[in-house]
Amino acid sequence: MKQAMIVSACLLGENCRYDGKDNKNALAIGFSSRYTLIPVCPEVLGGLSTPRVPCEIVGGRGYEVLEGRACVKSSEGVDYTKEYIKGAKKALAIAKENDVTVAALKSKSPSCGFGKIYNGEFCKTLVNGNGVLAQLLLKEGIKIISCD
Repeated sequence: MKQAMIVSACLLGENCRYDGKDNKNALAIGFSSRYTLIPVCPEVLGGLSTPRVPCEIVGGRGYEVLEGRACVKSSEGVDYTKEYIKGAKKALAIAKENDVTVAALKSKSPSCGFGKIYNGEFCKTLVNGNGVLAQLLLKEGIKIISCD
């Protein structure tokens, strides 16, 4: 039996991005030869619709969102921090239920971004940091592979 892997659902071709499209990714799909892939979209798990207004972490990074020192806001200024945390926690619960030790996540996302995320000013500028889900998974010892 293959080990399970959490994968950002958009990387597997699910139309769950903020703009209603996907980020289908050959690398992520290719992991199916070694792992049982479990698609998750933290934004959808948190109760957000598809499509939705784009969001970025404002005032920090994923760990600061989890500590209550930063927030996730839309380009229109609406605070969606609760939904992002709720979705990340649900995705983590799925990971734990399936004994996941590795995740393939969409780069740059305020949820799934690993290593680089947008700076919170909606100007397409990247900064070092992780999204909310990526940070939560790391805290639990789950290895992350970033996919564009």
